[in-house]
Amino acid sequence: MTMFLCLVATIGRAEEPVIPLHLFRNTAFATGNAASLLGAIARGGLQFMLIIWLQGIWLPLHGYNYADTPLWAGIYLLPLTVGFLAAGPIAGRLSDRYGARWFAAAGLALMSVSFAGLLLIPTDFNYWVFAVMVFVNGAGGGLFAAPNTSQIMSSVPAHLRGTASGMRATFQNAGMVLSIGVFFSLMVAGLADSLPHTLSSGLAAQGVPAAAANQVAALPPVGTLFAAFLGYNPIQSLLGPQVLAALPAANAQVLTGRQFFPDLISGPFHDGLTIVFWMAIGMSLVAAAASLARSRTSPPPQRPGREEERVEQFAGRAPEA
Repeated sequence: MTMFLCLVATIGRAEEPVIPLHLFRNTAFATGNAASLLGAIARGGLQFMLIIWLQGIWLPLHGYNYADTPLWAGIYLLPLTVGFLAAGPIAGRLSDRYGARWFAAAGLALMSVSFAGLLLIPTDFNYWVFAVMVFVNGAGGGLFAAPNTSQIMSSVPAHLRGTASGMRATFQNAGMVLSIGVFFSLMVAGLADSLPHTLSSGLAAQGVPAAAANQVAALPPVGTLFAAFLGYNPIQSLLGPQVLAALPAANAQVLTGRQFFPDLISGPFHDGLTIVFWMAIGMSLVAAAASLARSRTSPPPQRPGREEERVEQFAGRAPEA
């Protein structure tokens, strides 16, 4: 924290700082970057959770081999990309004509609607309902991206737009990185309440000794999440060959099959999804409100910089005094 404050103080005293902090005095610039950060966190967390949802639960329940789930998860998430590509150019054209603020806010509001829809569908969903929700989320992201960029870039003078673009990209990339840690932590917190009991009771119902079942249930929930993310059934590895060999063949086959593990974690996973999606809805709505903020400070007048001088010299003209 001390190093961060020293860095801010140093930047504030520099004649030509890498990050001109005075830009944040402009309401449109500050709120536009805040909306970009929150929107990136919400979108990044969604994609991470959807991949785990597909690979760990839905695809195995529908007959896909665990080794094939990473490929098919990407294929089944294509509506997200299609929605973004469909809405992006349209939003850019309309925002240039009618203004960026309302389109950026509408995109984030549409994203929050899709989060609510995903929250309402069951864990073993109908794919076409899921595809519509994912498409709507992608369309919301496409509706937000271009107007948000326009809002940020138009709030600064022309000679600072390169810096503004870099700062916007920094906020967006930081949001994507932060989203993994934030939503993964929320998911683990949601699983921690119900997953241990679900694991121990489910294993005991298949004849696993209480000691072995309790030992597996006591493992951190993060192991279950990574198993789902990597696309394999961890029950065989967690129990070990000795425990499985001591069980009836039918029970051992159920434990190591495609249905048992997804059915077992679907309930606790949905509890974690509830926390994650409510958080994403809140972030999207706050970002939408930030996008509607009007600028109270007009951008300072443009002044020629070194870039303009180099361009003029290259063109064979001396820079104006």
